Formats: sequence, structure tokens, C-alpha cells
Amino acid sequence: MAGALGKALAQAGHRVGLVTPLYLGVRERFGGLKPLDFPLDFPLGLARFHGEVWTLEPHPGLTVYFIDQPEFYQRSSLYQTHGADYPDNAERFLFFSKAIAHLALHLAWEPEVLHLNDWQTGFAALFIRHQRRQPEGKGVPATCMTIHNLAYQGQFPPGQYALANLPWDYFNPDGVEFYGKVNCLKAGIAFADVITAVSPGYAREITTDQFGCGLDGLLRRRQDALFGILNGVDYQEWDTTNDPFLPHPYSLRDLSGKLAGKLELQKEFGLPPNAAVPLFGNIGRLVGQKGIDILLGALEEMVSANLQFVLLGTGSPEFERACQDLARRFPSQVAVRIGFDERLSHRIEAGCDFFLMPSCFEPCGLNQMYALRYGAIPIVRATGGLDDTVVDAREDAPRADGIKFNEYSAQALAKAIRKALVLFQEPEALAHFRANAMTVDFSWARTADNYLAAYKRAMQPQEHL
Repeated sequence: MAGALGKALAQAGHRVGLVTPLYLGVRERFGGLKPLDFPLDFPLGLARFHGEVWTLEPHPGLTVYFIDQPEFYQRSSLYQTHGADYPDNAERFLFFSKAIAHLALHLAWEPEVLHLNDWQTGFAALFIRHQRRQPEGKGVPATCMTIHNLAYQGQFPPGQYALANLPWDYFNPDGVEFYGKVNCLKAGIAFADVITAVSPGYAREITTDQFGCGLDGLLRRRQDALFGILNGVDYQEWDTTNDPFLPHPYSLRDLSGKLAGKLELQKEFGLPPNAAVPLFGNIGRLVGQKGIDILLGALEEMVSANLQFVLLGTGSPEFERACQDLARRFPSQVAVRIGFDERLSHRIEAGCDFFLMPSCFEPCGLNQMYALRYGAIPIVRATGGLDDTVVDAREDAPRADGIKFNEYSAQALAKAIRKALVLFQEPEALAHFRANAMTVDFSWARTADNYLAAYKRAMQPQEHL
């Protein structure tokens, strides 16, 4: 999201900087990184840590700033090892947040807005707010905090607050304190000038007890500064006519390549190739949020029907085993690949007739938008961004491009799958859904305009605390 939005803003003529840790493998993947004469030297509590900044300019007007601190970021994975969080994640991302704020305050081109994403950057909003309150705090950028998933908040023991080297005045229920702990995401929500969520539906949901993850009270208090902005799709990357991962390009006018891709996908997964059998797909994390429990239950109920299902994903060992067990018991109808494979994910979106996303909650979701452009009719639960991006025939028959269900249950999902089976047997209706799906526009240009409006709001004089 940050990369695509940054590119869209740069293409619109804005000066954009992206800041990210220099993770393991980045230097090897991207040649041409240049050192920036911008040494980093920050306290974390009583200790001091040093770092460097490297830059890359992938597009005109866009600079990526890589924060190089090998002790923190040269690791085999981003946040965890063997399923457990790194014990020094507070240090790692407080250092990162200090680096972000330092760049925003001191880069020669004087950024006007600092756009932060999720808990890993939340404290940067507080560092900026603290600087603004100092006598020399003129020219401090405005801040925008985007919540991608409220369930991940970056909570740490209270003693870790000392790593911020800030007055303890901010450690209170209106600030970063959360039931006795430090909450990094709460810092961003409390101290940013504006807050965005990654869909209008999710922006509404997170102000409720059901989806607020304990922060709904704060979000309700800040509701005037909270906006829902739907993520966009990079249609240069997701283009059925020019996708390097698709051996058979296709378009709405000529879908023969989609059919060829379906038959090859069935073969690759070890399923009987048959154009007349509706093929359902799912890609993503195998975790409770994504509705894997009701997906497995619905498939148990529906395997007696004439359908096939392919899955690509990784996650909870319990769900991985359950998916593999289903495939073993129904080898001619269900096939599972555990892992992540970018090439295969594109081919699944292209080869499937229907795409299943039965999420318990979904801040935005991207796979349903990819599926729409690739002509795989999405079957989604009406929540968050799924509800915002898919149109059911009951809502608007002329614009229908997917199938929705409301109740979070295997039975409700199975009923939606049965609707899909009926739709598959009606070629004219299926063509109508597919035409709507493949022409709907979720481009980043429109999303970028919405963020620009949020930035302008952030830059207006205001004091909410």
C-alpha cells in the first residue's frame, strides 16, 4: 500500500519519501542504493544506538529511505522467529519511529505531511507532537496515521516506555497507556492530526465494541478526524493482458486465455481438468480472521456438489493441517499448497471462476479486488472493505459483480457457494457479473486524491489534546 500510494502521489507531481527498515535481502535485491549523509544517533532509554540511511529513487519524485541498523533489521524474518515475537521489538520499532520523525523534521526538502502506517510507526506521531510543543516547534509536519488492522497494536510492558526518552506525562489513559501497558498503535491514534482506516466500512466498524479491539472509545472521541479510504490496486501489476505470471493473457473481449489458465491450474494442482466444473479459490493467511474455520465447514458440506477448490496460504499449524486433511480426503475436488508463491497467486486469481473470502473481519482486503479484475467472481462476507468493494445482486442487480453473505457461519457460506453454482449454470448471468467485475475501477489515482484531502485536513490548525 505504501509503495503504490507513494508512486501514485509522485506521478501526480508531489515530492514523496518512503521510509522503511533496511531488512535482510533488500540490498541484494535492489542495486544502486546510495548512502545519505544523514547519520542516526538516538537514545533508547539509557543506551544509544547508531544507524545509517541509504536511498533509492525508483520513480521521478519518489525517494525510498532505508534505515540501516543491522542489529535490529538484518534478521531472517520481520517480526517473529519460530512463531514468537522478537523480544526486542519495542527497541527495534521505537528506533525506527525516532528515525522517521528525525527525517521528517530535518530533510532538506521539508516534508509537509508525515504519513504513518500501523503500530510499528505509531510513536513517530508522538515524537512529532512533542516537538510541536517545544518553543522551536515551528515548521513541524502534520501527521496522518493509517490503521491497516486494529488487532495488531504493538503492546509492551510499561517499563519499555522509557525507551522513548519522553516525559512520563504521555503515559496516561488519554495517551500511550493501555491497561497498564505501552500501546504503540494507540500513540498514533491519540497524537496524529488525522487517522485513516483502509476502507469506509472498517472506519465505521472500529468505532464499535465488536471491532474496536479496546480502542473504540478513543476512536469515537477522535471520530471527526477519522476517515475511511479504500486501498487501491496497482493495475500495472494486476493486468490480465500483460501479466508476466500468466502463460495465457486474456481480456473481457477474449476470455479464451482464462479458460486455458483454468485447465492448466487444475492440472498443476492435481485436479481433473474440466472446464465444466466450477473452480473456487482462496489465497491468504490461514488464521481465524480470514474465516478459515467456516470455509472448512462449508467445504465439508459442499464437496458432494460438482465443484473444485484450490487454496494457497500459510498460517496456523492447526488450520494448515485441517486444509491438508480435507485435500487428502477429497483429492479430486480439493487441492492445497502451503506457502507463499507470487506467481501461483496470480494464476489462481486468473484461473478460478469464483474466489472465496469469508473473513470474520476485513479492514480492506486486496484479493477480492484482484479477483474482480481477473474475472473470478468474489464470494465474501459483508464486512469492512469486502462490503465496500463487492456488489451483490440483491443490492444492485445491474452492477452486480459478486456474492455476499452476512452471518458468520459455515451454513451461510455454503448457501453463498450454492448461489455461485447456480450462477455458473447461467452463462448470460455469469457473463454479466464478470463484465461488471473486470471493468470496476479501484485504481490508486482515485485513492491518492482521497489521501490528499486527508493531508489537507491534517495541515489545518487544530489541537485535539
